[in-house]
Amino acid sequence: MACVKLQVELIGFTPNALSLIYSACRQCYSDKFSADIFNDRQISEDKKGKFVKKVIDSGHESPLEHVKFTFAVQGVSRALTHQLVRHRIASYSQQSQRYVKATDFDYIIPPSIDKDESMKREFLAVIKNIQESYNKLIQMFKDRGAEGELANQDARFVLPQAAETKIVVTMNARQLIHFFKLRCCTRAQWEIRKLAESMLAICKDKLPAVFANAGAKCVYLGYCPEGEKFTCGKFALKKDVIDA
Repeated sequence: MACVKLQVELIGFTPNALSLIYSACRQCYSDKFSADIFNDRQISEDKKGKFVKKVIDSGHESPLEHVKFTFAVQGVSRALTHQLVRHRIASYSQQSQRYVKATDFDYIIPPSIDKDESMKREFLAVIKNIQESYNKLIQMFKDRGAEGELANQDARFVLPQAAETKIVVTMNARQLIHFFKLRCCTRAQWEIRKLAESMLAICKDKLPAVFANAGAKCVYLGYCPEGEKFTCGKFALKKDVIDA
């Protein structure tokens, strides 16, 4: 058992992504064949990037759906993945607690608990007790002739949301922008916000023409849509911008 940290790696990315988006965008406004546009080597990467950015800024985001990113994620809690899979336009492959035995599971400690010694002691005591109970249940199943997935599938009911999990996530570029709008906001839960920020940094590096201005809603809108009660203060409120 150990407290583990977030790790995100890009393991899949659409080849020639900028050229693909550019040719898809151009197809909407050109009588040329998109394959010819895609294979035109006389068009510079800078020109493609500027055109794509202009189209995206205008709100024409559907061509972004042709490009996808696949991330390998570990060091996250089950609490996080319960939130993550609510994003529907995506593909997920998650480590199974039915097939992967958790007799020595790792876990995530929330920062608010980690920095308070008394809360941390209580948290770790609970984690230790759960681990012991899980292992006892596995042994009891074994004593009754049930092992492997038959035991794991029911013993896992005692495992906490803090239990570490691993997951593969694939999203297209348009869905990623939507994901960042919601999950990079300071109102998002801290763990999924850290994941979103890590994914965003990778996307900006790989495809800056698309993701240079990506982030929380306020980054796109130029104002905070959350209202006076929930704003972090980074951007002016919507009502103040409209009044101005």
